[in-house]
Amino acid sequence: MNSKKTITGIVLAGGKSRRMSTDKALLLFKGKPFLSHVIEALMPMADEILIVSDNKKHGEFNFKRVSDTMIDAGPLSGLHAGLKHSNTELNIVLSCDVPLIQTSVLEIILANNTDENDVIQIEEEGKSHPLIALYKKRATPHLLAALQKGERKLSKALIGLNVKSISISKSHYEALRNINTRSDLKSIENEY
Repeated sequence: MNSKKTITGIVLAGGKSRRMSTDKALLLFKGKPFLSHVIEALMPMADEILIVSDNKKHGEFNFKRVSDTMIDAGPLSGLHAGLKHSNTELNIVLSCDVPLIQTSVLEIILANNTDENDVIQIEEEGKSHPLIALYKKRATPHLLAALQKGERKLSKALIGLNVKSISISKSHYEALRNINTRSDLKSIENEY
């Protein structure tokens, strides 16, 4: 595993949360905000954590907070902003809506890092998770160019980068769950 001081954790928390109709980052699960769960998974891996969000309440987590590169440009804008403000080549990127994420999943991503890859993302039964991934800082100009061309879909913005998708065991699938709706939240509350 890489040592600290070489990895930045970037949490994308600036989304509109339309389906949830409230800020997902601040939703409580097991008595803690989603954002806390995600940060706790990152802490053993990262020397610095950046929260990409315009919400001043996210500043209460006492980590550096940065704004999206472009307003209303989706997660691609947040990803670019996080990479732009990172001081490390290696960056573990997570969305704030994966409160079940585990450090062990992030370790698997890091273990698959090679010099030639720009992005290492998790894949689950053919479904890619570009917001549970390792991004190299060198991808920043490519992502900015995609944004400037009007691209908003992250999957399309990654075309042209050397992306490695890694499959993980089914025992880790639960950690990848995105919680987007009230019924998703109710489901994990009932299960856990």
